[in-house]
Parts: sequence; structure tokens; C-alpha cells
Amino acid sequence: MQHPPRRWLAWGATLLTTLLVLAWAQRPDGRLHLYALNTPGDALLLHTPNGRWVLIDGGSDPLLLATELGRLLPFWQRGLAALILTHTGSSDLPGQVAALSRYRPDLVLAPPDLSAAGRAGEWRRLTGVLRVPVRGLQAGTRLNLGAGVVLEVLALNPGEAGGAVLLIRYGATQLLIHNGGPAGDAAAALVPPPVTMLVYPWQRELATPLISHLRPQAILFSSRYESDQIVLLSYTERRRYSPALYHEKNDGTVELISDGRRAWIETTP
Repeated sequence: MQHPPRRWLAWGATLLTTLLVLAWAQRPDGRLHLYALNTPGDALLLHTPNGRWVLIDGGSDPLLLATELGRLLPFWQRGLAALILTHTGSSDLPGQVAALSRYRPDLVLAPPDLSAAGRAGEWRRLTGVLRVPVRGLQAGTRLNLGAGVVLEVLALNPGEAGGAVLLIRYGATQLLIHNGGPAGDAAAALVPPPVTMLVYPWQRELATPLISHLRPQAILFSSRYESDQIVLLSYTERRRYSPALYHEKNDGTVELISDGRRAWIETTP
């Protein structure tokens, strides 16, 4: 009877040990993580304390989005709790198509008027192949992600330049995603202050009653909304509206971490 060479046994033991170490390092840490990925366009990745993953939009670079997901998700992970598309424009569909090519979401939320042509058509084809439940994104939609994390759709702004207003709550932490125009301000104003982090368009005016009401502890600027009247404010001037400001072009990937009582932010260039 032949026995396997000792070097193969040693190699197998080393590989098994490495996999166990990686699995241990990538286990859920009992905290909420929101990653603003350093991609062209907007891509937010949510990791709940109980290990569930949610991708919001996806950006315009499919290869970069796939690389970022591969870096952050455990190597064995092949599913998402939810995939959310907040608007009907094409700027985030390439990233979403890349995500659907590699991960199967349990649920998809998207605007009901999404086109069936072009990138949107490929997006629809992949959700059909995966047999994923697709629900229309609408105000009042509420996802209980477990471990006390709730994601709620406060408003849906129509049109390609618009975007949904989303609120993520975990204990004392409130993450408000408001990538659209003034049409969503009324719904956002119902959020009690202060907001832990506000995701807000770089080109929108900051001297508004909404910002004064929300009193955001941090603002993460997005590139979604476009206006004919560009807001020309320096970072120093923008700090009048929040003590902590972030933008992917300056900070790379921005990660908010919360234990439900306090929250802090880390960046990866």
C-alpha cells in the first residue's frame, strides 16, 4: 500500500491552516460597517453585525467594483442579502451587472420604471437567470436585516438624475443616503437629528434648512446629482456644515463602523 509523500501531507496541512486563519479573520465582528467604495460613480457596501451584505448602486467600472467586492467579502461568500438600485440612470448599472455576475442576492430592489434595453436589459436578464425576487423600489419599503439593522426607503425621486432617499438605522447610528435633488428633502427632513453620516451630492447647496436640521456629524459627498448651478465651495467653507467631510477623490474608500452606541470612520487610500 502506497502512502502519500510527506511533503504533500505538509502542504495540505499548511493550506488547511491558511484557510482556517482567513475564515477566522473574515468572520463578522458584531459591528455595522458601511463602505463607500473608491469607484467612479456611487457604490455603497453594507455589512451587518450578523454577517449580511447589501450592495447599494455600484458605480460605472465593473472590473473595479468586482475587485473591491472580492477584497472585502469573505472568499467563500457567493451571496448578498440584497442588491439595491436607487435610480434609473446608467451610471451605476455596470457595477451592478458585475455584482450579479458573481453573487446571487436574496432580494433586489429597483425603480419600477427601469428600462429593458442596454445595460438595464442585461441587468434584467441576469436577475432572471438567477431567479432573484425583484421588487419595485418605493417609499415605505423597509428591510429588517437582523441584529437591529433596518434599512428604509424614505422617498424615490423620479428621473435619471434622481435617486432614492434611504435611511439605515442601527442603535444610535443613523446613516442617511440622499443622492437626489430637492424633491427628496421633505422626506429626509423627517429624520430626527443628529445624523451620524449624510451621503449628499457634491454639487448640491449646503446652506439649506435640511442641512441645518439634520446636523450631520459627517458628510460623505457623492457624484450622483448634477446641477446647472455648480456649488463652488472649498473644503474649508463646507466644514461650516459638518466637522468631518469625505470624498472618494480625496480619501479613497471610506468606512463607517458602528457598535450601535458610537461610530467612527476610517479611510483606505
